[in-house]
Amino acid sequence: MAKDIEAEHGNVGEYSAKDYTDPPPAPLIDAEELTKWSLYRAAIAEFIATMLFLYVTVLTVIGYKRQSDPVASGADAACGGVGILGIAWAFGGMIFILVYCTAGISGGHINPAVTFGLFLARKVSLVRALLYMVAQCLGAVCGVGLVKGFQKAYYVRYGGGANELSAGYSKGTGLAAEIIGTFVLVYTVFAATDPKRSARDSHVPVLAPLPIGFAVFMVHLATIPITGTGINPARSFGAAVIYNKDKAWDDQWIFWVGPFIGAAIAAAYHQYVLRASGAKAMGSFRSNA
Repeated sequence: MAKDIEAEHGNVGEYSAKDYTDPPPAPLIDAEELTKWSLYRAAIAEFIATMLFLYVTVLTVIGYKRQSDPVASGADAACGGVGILGIAWAFGGMIFILVYCTAGISGGHINPAVTFGLFLARKVSLVRALLYMVAQCLGAVCGVGLVKGFQKAYYVRYGGGANELSAGYSKGTGLAAEIIGTFVLVYTVFAATDPKRSARDSHVPVLAPLPIGFAVFMVHLATIPITGTGINPARSFGAAVIYNKDKAWDDQWIFWVGPFIGAAIAAAYHQYVLRASGAKAMGSFRSNA
């Protein structure tokens, strides 16, 4: 009887191990994808999500700066407003909400760096990646435009929520902060959405948007004093377009180069170190040879 149970358990384990297969990589260029409504529906979802993300978060930043302004709020202004902690919660909380809402439609990227990392890992095609990035940037511009339209005087006075390198920090430091911060985010995205992990640990419920939102929250706590925290080129681009001041444009390259490098490192680390895709590919090559 014991042997039967052991054999039965062994068969189940063997079946579970064999039951999982990696999904096939997305094609590099899929022209047929352009004829499908699902692609454009996903792009619209990315546009709306990024617009809402920028609207709520930039409005939170400007609201905090007004509440903490001694001229506008009096002598107790230093104790007013949501503080850096509240700003970080706004960014992380909105990512949690919006990824939860759009994950089943577009994957819930809401960030060109996330899209770029997933493209490098062959999770999305080049066509879809480019369309997503355009939709995200346009959504960011519209989101910040809404903030300026509703609070034009406060928007201009309090910096428009634009990402700029803070005084006292070198461009190298700002770039490093963006690289590391984006690595944390994109690494979390890969870990939270890993299909192999879901298959192996199916008995443990994992709500993927939650750790992704927390990653955004934690990175903001660390890097707001340095760069205002970009880790999302669309967020930085949208604010720079609407605010349109020299300092925001001079530092803009940091908020594109840094996140894309961080995303590339995270994709390589997850795919070729943690998942050992490179070793598998080399093994397959040797066996065929």
